[in-house]
Amino acid sequence: MKKVLLLLAEGFEIYEASAFIDVLGWNLLEGDGSTKLFTCGINKQIKSTFGQGFIVDYTINEINIDEYAALAIPGGFAEYNFYKDAYNEKFLELISGFNSKNKIIASICTGALPVGKSGALSGRNGTTYNRNNLRQETLGSFGVNVLNEPIVMDKNIITSWNPSTAISVAFKLLELLTSTEQAEKVKYLMGFKDQELIPST
Repeated sequence: MKKVLLLLAEGFEIYEASAFIDVLGWNLLEGDGSTKLFTCGINKQIKSTFGQGFIVDYTINEINIDEYAALAIPGGFAEYNFYKDAYNEKFLELISGFNSKNKIIASICTGALPVGKSGALSGRNGTTYNRNNLRQETLGSFGVNVLNEPIVMDKNIITSWNPSTAISVAFKLLELLTSTEQAEKVKYLMGFKDQELIPST
């Protein structure tokens, strides 16, 4: 079983988080059963963008990085205090820990900013929210080569530029954890493609 940690900051965006939850959950139940997702935050109780309340599975202090195959980070809104948690030392240290062990880190939209601030993307390619130059400039200030592309993968780290990329990033993460064929199968089961991939013989 490959465990994935969904790292949630206060003010995280539900749609972006739910892409990871659904894709990995579908693979657990209807796919090959090899992936399971767990949620984590600085505090046990957390609010999302727009103020919905959630309780995470674990706090950061309870996490053993060696137990997880990947880290997933949705973005969020400054207006809902996203950067208060996202730039917290514990949050950044966890990201750095995953990167130091060369584990997959998949982020969506402004989820790339704490990855950049942690130093994990220093001197590497990345992207982030593209409808506001401030976010891209901020990512660049962390030593990241910012590309104007929807999804960027540099070694073990995936970044993307807005919520529209969420499902694609989640499927890319599933592909990296399993295989192209398995990711395509789950896409088919979830209705994101019309024809199931037939492996060549």
